[in-house]
Amino acid sequence: MSTSVKDRLQSVRASIEHAAVANGREAENITLVAVSKTIPATTIEPALAAGHRVFGENRVQEAKAKWPALKASYPDTELHLIGPLQTNKVRDALGLVDAIHSLDRESLAAMLAKEMARVGRSPKLFVEVNTGNETSKAGIAPVEADRFIETCRERHGLVISGLMCIPPLGEPASPHFTLLAKIAERNGLPLLSMGMSADYEEAIAHGATHIRVGTAIFGARA
Repeated sequence: MSTSVKDRLQSVRASIEHAAVANGREAENITLVAVSKTIPATTIEPALAAGHRVFGENRVQEAKAKWPALKASYPDTELHLIGPLQTNKVRDALGLVDAIHSLDRESLAAMLAKEMARVGRSPKLFVEVNTGNETSKAGIAPVEADRFIETCRERHGLVISGLMCIPPLGEPASPHFTLLAKIAERNGLPLLSMGMSADYEEAIAHGATHIRVGTAIFGARA
């Protein structure tokens, strides 16, 4: 398994480099978030041993169970929360993660502002945009994104670093990446979290700064 994870990681890195060059970009400006949700620590360790340091988890409770021990061994690791965040889990999240990709409602913005002031810790914040207007998904509707970003900044004093999206399954991803990039540009946001195992090279072509890749590194999940 160690060799498999290491080889897959190297393959993804090579693909990132190729996609960056093909689009006139620098690969070092693209952060690979290795999505380790549902992956046991024993399978994550080979990626850490290979030098990778940025990982993504979907749930705070799972992250709390796995990452304190891993971070003790690899203290320079950066952990990103890429799944939904409940307001009652904000305190736990702030004690563990370095970035939150799923800011999607004002109640969460208010709680983040309160707890960040209390603990003196400020992870990078990405607003999640529901680019497909899917009722089954979280995220701010594109037409509400500008207002929400302003509310986060002006009312709650939050520093918003970027935007995140998950294109609808079965639809071409390109229009969604283009839409997210346009919203980010007009709001002066430098970071774009978009692209997963199946479409990260396409996301890089549209300006992704953070790609979230799990299956291509760790294999299919149970």
